[in-house]
Amino acid sequence: MHGTIESAAKLDALRERASSLPLEQFDPGDPELFRTDTFWPYFDRLRREDPVHYCKDSMFGPYWSVTRYNDIMEIETNHSVFSSASSLGGITIRDIDPDLRRESFISMDPPRHAAQRKTVAPMFTPTHLDNLALNIRKRSAECLDNLPRGEVFDWVDRVSIELTTQMLAVLFDFPWEDRRKLTRWSDIATTIPGPDGLVATEDERQAELAECAGYFARLWKERIAQPPKSDLLSMMAHGAATRDMDAKNFLGNLILLIVGGNDTTRNTMSGSLHALSQHPEQYRKLRDNPALLDSFVPEVIRWQTPLAHMRRTALADFEFRGKQIRKGDKVVMWYVSGNRDEEAIEKPYDFIIDRARPRTHLSFGFGIHRCVGLRLAELQLKIIWEEILRRFDHIDVIGEPKRVYSSFVKGLETLPVKIAA
Repeated sequence: MHGTIESAAKLDALRERASSLPLEQFDPGDPELFRTDTFWPYFDRLRREDPVHYCKDSMFGPYWSVTRYNDIMEIETNHSVFSSASSLGGITIRDIDPDLRRESFISMDPPRHAAQRKTVAPMFTPTHLDNLALNIRKRSAECLDNLPRGEVFDWVDRVSIELTTQMLAVLFDFPWEDRRKLTRWSDIATTIPGPDGLVATEDERQAELAECAGYFARLWKERIAQPPKSDLLSMMAHGAATRDMDAKNFLGNLILLIVGGNDTTRNTMSGSLHALSQHPEQYRKLRDNPALLDSFVPEVIRWQTPLAHMRRTALADFEFRGKQIRKGDKVVMWYVSGNRDEEAIEKPYDFIIDRARPRTHLSFGFGIHRCVGLRLAELQLKIIWEEILRRFDHIDVIGEPKRVYSSFVKGLETLPVKIAA
């Protein structure tokens, strides 16, 4: 996992800190742990010693951490006790000012959740995905053919962002020349304001989200005036459960679809190359047998876990695994920990592209809130690697990636690479 002497020594020091720090001082949601990729030993210890853990004080307030695979699935499917509702705080560890909360179908409980989700589900049917595959392959080929040779460039910007943003523009039938706005709005939606962030203040963040809402409102008016089409915006504009959404619900669903279609695929696309660079024997195995892409794709999605957690709020007092969760408590399901749970996944810290059961992972969630676009994400990843393997014998990762400062989005901001001339 960590190839250099320095990183091995650093990891030993972190394990020592994680093993010596009293459990009551654990704050696994600290974004700095994710920016430095140093959270692993904390979750390892929590799974062993305190799998339902209470953090009394953090930058996000008090919260429970659920860290084992099967416990996460149990919380995820208990909608009578654990709510996704935006009015209670929504799906992330970070609490949003009540006046700024926006509903989306992922932050709704049954039965309202199903009606809005069904509106966009036709985008991800097998027939529609077959049509999208032609578009994905064409754009992937163009992107890869235009990459520089013999010089260092940023894989995240030139490939991962570009291809996922192009796909989003297609899904929304969004003006092509403005497509990078989608990337910006996705990043703004999940960023933590601060001196080193994309924006300094929450007011700046809200101003950019208001720009997003205004831009899409203009497109919405166009779609309402046109006959129904097969893009996401038209589906919502003409859908019975979504055509009369209020402004907050409208923006909430837009942000959900933008972040879901951008961050997760982008970070898995970057993470796939990084994972192979760390495991050259798996890279050789894939080059020798491209048919392994069918198991490589879900293994990468498990390995990267592009969204580290989802959050619920307790609707009532509830005893879980011997711990007393109180009504109103914040409960964080750590997918990134569940995906390294030795009791559910054999050799979870090994990257194995021909793993026997590669779809045993939590990266897409579980139950009714399972990612609606998961098949599209898998399709994009498979096609880009089919095209990479046709073109390049090897892509060298030149240095360490810069990671996102977030305990929600688990991603890479930059990844320097080089393709031989």
